[in-house]
Amino acid sequence: MLVFSAITPHPPILIPNIGKENLSQIKKTVEAMKILEQELYAAKPDVIFIISPHGQLIADAFSINLSPIYKLDFEEFGDFETKKDFKSSIMLVENIKVAAENNLPLILASEEKIDHGAGVPLFYLTQHLPNIAIIPACYSFLDYESHLKFGDILKNEIFNSNKRIAVVASGDLSHRLTKEAPAGYSPKGKIFDQKLIELLQKKDVKGILGLDPKLIEEAGECGLRSILILLGIIQRMDYEFEVLSYEGPFGVGYLVGNFKIK
Repeated sequence: MLVFSAITPHPPILIPNIGKENLSQIKKTVEAMKILEQELYAAKPDVIFIISPHGQLIADAFSINLSPIYKLDFEEFGDFETKKDFKSSIMLVENIKVAAENNLPLILASEEKIDHGAGVPLFYLTQHLPNIAIIPACYSFLDYESHLKFGDILKNEIFNSNKRIAVVASGDLSHRLTKEAPAGYSPKGKIFDQKLIELLQKKDVKGILGLDPKLIEEAGECGLRSILILLGIIQRMDYEFEVLSYEGPFGVGYLVGNFKIK
């Protein structure tokens, strides 16, 4: 059953050993992630299904990383201290694979190392969940409707499972909010972020599907497809979307949001 669902950002700067003094500039995000961690702990999950833009990205297929164990570290960002291990939920992955076979292309990969798109949220969200199992997944470049459909397939397996399952859509919003932004500046970045948050609060999935492709491209986002998979899971459920924080001091939009299922 589904017990928790949320949107998180994934900048490595959120990791204390990496961000250091810069953490003060994203204090809202840090505090929101701590609140989300408390909400997740209270939900008592057995498994976290986390969707990342930075896993094994395959253009024409979704992918799930199935490994007996997963290793989390941030050595590529200069942090050689922060480490954590996780286990998998192999049976649930196998069930998802079977369910997807005749509907959508799904590839099972096997990689012990967790990418930072999954790793940053997991660092925060599992502070008090030492034995949690995880399922790292990655979206595709198939159309947006396919991402909703993948979410719908996941929903059936989640609700047929005897496990308590949390789903986290990891993704940053626009990467072009300021002149110092890593992808350069575009005024469309702020417009995209505001519009997407507004549509999420209105629970307007059709509106999200109908966003102008030029606006999406100009914004330089990496979270929309993760969010669409999550929306495919919950779109027919009764929920409220709570924005815990949104900020973009480094030119990238960081949204922390909790889908409170009624």
